Amino acid sequence: MAMKRLSLSLGLVLCLALTRFAVNEAIHEDALITHLPGFSGKFPSRHYSGYVLKDMRLFYYFIVSERQPETDPVVLWLNGGPGCSSFDGFIYEHGPFNFKDGISSGSLPRLHLNPYSWSKVSNIIYLDSPVGVGLSYSKHKTKYKNDDIINALDTHMFLIKWFELYPEFVENPFYISGESYAGVYIPTLASEIAEGIENGFEPKINFKGYMIGNGVVADPVFDTDVLISYIHSMGLISDNLFEDIQSTCKGKRVDQRKCLENLKKAVNLVADLNKYHILEPCYHPPKTNHENIKRINTTLMRKWMFGHGGVVSRWIDSEGRGDCINDELATAWLNNEEVRKAIHTEPVDKIGRWEMCTRDLDYNQNSGSMIPYHRKLTKKGYLVLIYSGNQDMVVPFTGSQAWVRSLGYDIVDEWRPWIVDDQVAGYLQGYHHGLIFMTIKGAGHRVPESKPKEALHFYRHWLEGKPI
Repeated sequence: MAMKRLSLSLGLVLCLALTRFAVNEAIHEDALITHLPGFSGKFPSRHYSGYVLKDMRLFYYFIVSERQPETDPVVLWLNGGPGCSSFDGFIYEHGPFNFKDGISSGSLPRLHLNPYSWSKVSNIIYLDSPVGVGLSYSKHKTKYKNDDIINALDTHMFLIKWFELYPEFVENPFYISGESYAGVYIPTLASEIAEGIENGFEPKINFKGYMIGNGVVADPVFDTDVLISYIHSMGLISDNLFEDIQSTCKGKRVDQRKCLENLKKAVNLVADLNKYHILEPCYHPPKTNHENIKRINTTLMRKWMFGHGGVVSRWIDSEGRGDCINDELATAWLNNEEVRKAIHTEPVDKIGRWEMCTRDLDYNQNSGSMIPYHRKLTKKGYLVLIYSGNQDMVVPFTGSQAWVRSLGYDIVDEWRPWIVDDQVAGYLQGYHHGLIFMTIKGAGHRVPESKPKEALHFYRHWLEGKPI
């Protein structure tokens, strides 16, 4: 009899959830995407998109889970930069489609279903933020002046408004995920959400934790030595040059002239590499100014080495991604007017062309080190996964591993390989307070692009609370 009552109870819960979703489907009709240019098949789940907030027109693309949307987590995805569009993740990493070249020159890209889409196991929101990034815009250009704290407040407000628009998802577990400079976006946003929950903000977000890939931690202790140490350990500079840099750029007797000469040598040795994935070829547009990239990278490395406020990732990202990332498919698709109509965004002549990473932002990194944020959030019980492709030179895994260890938490899952299809996919170590650090073997800065099957594997297992 008890089993029968339990079965009836579960059935009632499922029925109520399905009813809740059916009622709200009609509410979202204006945001529903019914077709996408370049794709001729049937969507495996519902897609929605549009703008939230009035002064800051923040654009989102929302994909309902292909599995059990009523109970599957809702995940917010953020790309970094600062200034890079989250359509990077949508198109090149873990979105519902794989994008291929058009049949003829100049034709739209062709879209095919992605077997490793993260929407296989979760509801997922791709958000262009801060305002001024991607398809998000404002009529007031002053809104493009931004910083870490303002961005966290704005994104929190976006989420409050989004859950008001989609109340059927407010009880689902909620997570944040992202990569690169989202290593700053995410902890600052998570802190705002946690504080909002404690202060009784409505709707109450069912926040559970976050995951960060190859993320900036914005801490000078861990964003300094790791870069030179990494390129040395990967055999990209010689022992002699490494020792010369250590002796001229560090310690009490810094020789700035000789240090700069040595840094120039290091820059010249890695300038032709794909810094986002050192094993992969580097895409060079015809107008790339190679010498200018060397000059700017050297200047930024000097700032970094001498402690003048340089964040390690910026010594590369400040030049944009054009030197090694081919964004032609995304650019062609998102600047097509039929595509823009289909996804409910503004035309090119109103808000301008979509760019992978914009330089129009006036952005200030003002939140300091992320380590205190991570410490506070993990001790509050939020789950955290820090993952890192081991072929990334922009944010080397060695730095992430070091700052995670610096928290001093007890190890609860000793360093071990994790397996996909009977092969070692990387290594991980679990810590007290629900913190995990893991590497992905052979992956670069954008892990799901390099290793899509492995990325879906750890994403699914972590969200489900299963050992990776």
